[in-house]
Amino acid sequence: MKKVKMVCAGFGGQGVLSVGQLIAMMAMNKNYLVSWMPSYGPEMRGGTANCHVVIDEHDVGSPIISDGITHLLAMNQPALNKFLPRVASGGVIVANASMVKKDESRPDVQWIMVDFYQIAVEAGNQRTQNMAALGSLVRQLEGFSESDGFNIISEKFGDKNPEMVEVNQKAFTLAYRQS
Repeated sequence: MKKVKMVCAGFGGQGVLSVGQLIAMMAMNKNYLVSWMPSYGPEMRGGTANCHVVIDEHDVGSPIISDGITHLLAMNQPALNKFLPRVASGGVIVANASMVKKDESRPDVQWIMVDFYQIAVEAGNQRTQNMAALGSLVRQLEGFSESDGFNIISEKFGDKNPEMVEVNQKAFTLAYRQS
């Protein structure tokens, strides 16, 4: 597997930290070496939030990704604007099409534009937009499958909120298959 340097970014309350954490957990379940580092403003909701996830077969020297982002999740336009310059040529940008405009100045990256809001509504709960984002991201990761994501949702949320597991898995699957 090629080293993954991922940033998940959006507003506080959009679930970007959870997305990064779930990807880190999936990688650990596959015995990769992983770091996950959250960063957020003092606001509980509405402020900025992002996390850095590094996945490798070798030791991870630093959890901080200063440049060379291989995968960017942009849940809103400010997130894209902040991190787009740091995405490596050949990198992948998974963006929330309902809140982000594709930047035509970067034809050197792969754009995956998905309407996470619409998928969440179709899944039955608009609060599952982050699970739709997770599905789109997992689809772009070498060595990870739809069942890996499906299982990590059960592992993380099964005991805490069993009734939400099914709707989260539905949002994940819909986005995975559309990406």
